[in-house]
Amino acid sequence: MKILVTGGLGFIGSAVVRHLIKSTDHTVLNLDKRTYAATDGSVSAVVDSSRYHHMDVDIASSREVEQAFSVFTPDAVVNLAAETHVDRSIDGPGEFIHTNILGTYELLSASLNMARQRGTLDTFRFLHVSTDEVFGALGPDDGSFNEATPYDPRSPYSASKASSDHLVRAWHETYGLQTIITNCSNNYGPFHFPEKLIPLMILKAKKLEKLPVYGDGSNVRDWLYVVDHARAIVAALENGNDGESYLIGGNAERSNLEVVNAICDIVDSETSDLDSSSRRDLVHFVSDRPGHDFRYSIDASKARQELGWSPLMDFETGLAETVRWYLDNEWWWGPILNEQYSGLRLGNAVAS
Repeated sequence: MKILVTGGLGFIGSAVVRHLIKSTDHTVLNLDKRTYAATDGSVSAVVDSSRYHHMDVDIASSREVEQAFSVFTPDAVVNLAAETHVDRSIDGPGEFIHTNILGTYELLSASLNMARQRGTLDTFRFLHVSTDEVFGALGPDDGSFNEATPYDPRSPYSASKASSDHLVRAWHETYGLQTIITNCSNNYGPFHFPEKLIPLMILKAKKLEKLPVYGDGSNVRDWLYVVDHARAIVAALENGNDGESYLIGGNAERSNLEVVNAICDIVDSETSDLDSSSRRDLVHFVSDRPGHDFRYSIDASKARQELGWSPLMDFETGLAETVRWYLDNEWWWGPILNEQYSGLRLGNAVAS
């Protein structure tokens, strides 16, 4: 199968690209706009494969998208291109509307046109990767999100993703395009851009800097190892049912403070630059994020039953491997901190 992957130089996208090239026979065209969060190093392990191809494309540009479709003639699309950082969406929601909504529309339009022209409307597949944040917030005793949970987005980021999900469903119901939506929990693992919680805390802990934790650190997330997520996406593409959505979670709910404390303990054990104190002493509580959802939790039983997928990595092992990867791979994150993101807090601005 010829699979067009968007956002394949990003965190989750690159994991999907690596999995497709290393573990399947599919051919991949990676479309990426090369925004601040894109890195060539994240796909360096597969760039020499004859089944890997790349084009610099803004998915919100109909001309660029149509050219890519014409050159590659894909059998399927996996849409991972998105602006994803909630804090950045608070500062500047416009880019999120542009890429996440308009970009998804352009991809859907190109996919439908190609499927119609080639007579493959019954076989062409469009898989859209979304987030659990579209469902809003859960209280401590509210159970878990599932595929029937109503949408209730609370941030510009989650609102833009919810909008794109609705477009994907509309193209299926109105035009007959075969679509699948996956909604994932918080991902972690190697090649994660260091504006996000886990990599940011690892690198600040390594440098013995203060560790800023929003509010009192009690907000809860379900953590999913990115390689497990990549496996789930490919399983959904190959075996998912047309028009369905699948929630993908790691079955690893932890409060933010629990995660940060665990990172401190691992970095302490992996380094020898402290005499007696713990990096836990570096935790510094800061004002909460505006509209910070309290808890996310995913019921992934449908993915287990219909896709035969379940996470293989437990959180403790995955977090320890992730910490060691960042400690050992300054070649990847060093230039990012020097040139693209200094580690300062985002999400304090008032949108214009």
